[in-house]
Amino acid sequence: MKTPIADFVRDYSQGGVSRFHMPGHKGEGFLGIEKYDITEIDGADVLSQAEGIINQSEENASSLFSSAHTFYVTQGSTTAICAMLALMKKSEPQRTVILAARNVHKAFVNACALLDIDARWLMPDKASGVLECRITAEDVEKELEKFDQKPDGVYLTSPDYLGNMQDICGIAKVCRKFGVPLIVDNAHGAYLKFLEKSQHPIDLGADLCCDSAHKTLPVLTGGAYLHVSKNAPAEFVKKARGKIGLFSSTSPSYLILQSLDLCNAYLDDGYREALACCISEVDSLKQIAMENGFVVMNGEPLKLVIDAKKSGYSTNSLAKLMRENCIEPEFFDDDYMVLMVTPHNKKEDFERLKKVFLSKVERTEKNDKEYFIGYPEKRMTIRQAVLAEWETVDVSRAEGRICAELTVSCPPAVPIAVSGEAITRDMICLFEKYGIREIKVVK
Repeated sequence: MKTPIADFVRDYSQGGVSRFHMPGHKGEGFLGIEKYDITEIDGADVLSQAEGIINQSEENASSLFSSAHTFYVTQGSTTAICAMLALMKKSEPQRTVILAARNVHKAFVNACALLDIDARWLMPDKASGVLECRITAEDVEKELEKFDQKPDGVYLTSPDYLGNMQDICGIAKVCRKFGVPLIVDNAHGAYLKFLEKSQHPIDLGADLCCDSAHKTLPVLTGGAYLHVSKNAPAEFVKKARGKIGLFSSTSPSYLILQSLDLCNAYLDDGYREALACCISEVDSLKQIAMENGFVVMNGEPLKLVIDAKKSGYSTNSLAKLMRENCIEPEFFDDDYMVLMVTPHNKKEDFERLKKVFLSKVERTEKNDKEYFIGYPEKRMTIRQAVLAEWETVDVSRAEGRICAELTVSCPPAVPIAVSGEAITRDMICLFEKYGIREIKVVK
């Protein structure tokens, strides 16, 4: 597969051109990669209105992901999420309403504030901590039936931070029945397209989907995709680039664009086989962990998630042991440890992890009381609360106050309180459990 962006920049960097243009390093600098860092010079195309090499590269990505079009984003899924919601935005004075599973990334709430969109929440019947929000197709159908006027979109985060995956296929069928677009934050699942049987949201029925390419593929941090399904309204492709531009810098990183471009060739040449081998290694590690008393959660194949509470292990002790063995986990709290794996992990990495799972780890007894947020009381719109005058208070004194700024322990997670909601006693207990001592509230 051709790599037009990377080829252009390589040729330019080797051409001996005097650079009387940005960036200021002029191709020289401290990192050694500055020669590949250019701006939108002649022939380099312009991301905000791509018609040349960037568009050619995006068409390659579109072919790989079976989309109507895959747009490049150089500022992460955060920008893609904002753009997807902007595509849902109604003309004033009508209110735009999105039915969303509660475990949204902070970017979703910020986009609602910027665009003045109302969120109506799909709440789980039962959740373990703030990282899970399991929603069924039946849940979505029941909520959609309650609307006098259908919402402008249904929004899911899948996979979540713990690797749980929603029933995208089943929920997509419900959305089609009601004529409502399905939007998926697939930040953690770009690789799902390349499983033996694709589990990518675009293949499962989503209309719009974003992937953080940098989370699971060999792409520089910030590299992301916004995919539009072939079954989505044609206007989504027509308008998407402009919506991305609303939230993007006018100076996109050409290093990230090259990284996305080169990733196309990587995905097209043996990646499926490398991915299958990696998943086999992860499955072996999961088996070793379970044989040694660890409870391993089911979910997406490239995450290895330890349920510490059910295992009876201290995640602090486990993390300490890992760092002693030169391993750095993605995330851990009192309840879970998350390890993210890709085909670029080496054999040595897997051996180190195996050694840890075979070691003695301190056990701990946990009888934490479980708190459930319930359906929150909304007193202001998200936008009103975010833009209101606020003050910082100790969470112990926040009961009954209105949340001004979203606070979560580790996004993407179920927000304990969203901007505009009244803070309850159970919310306060959860804030304290996750080490959040202060919160911004509306004055």
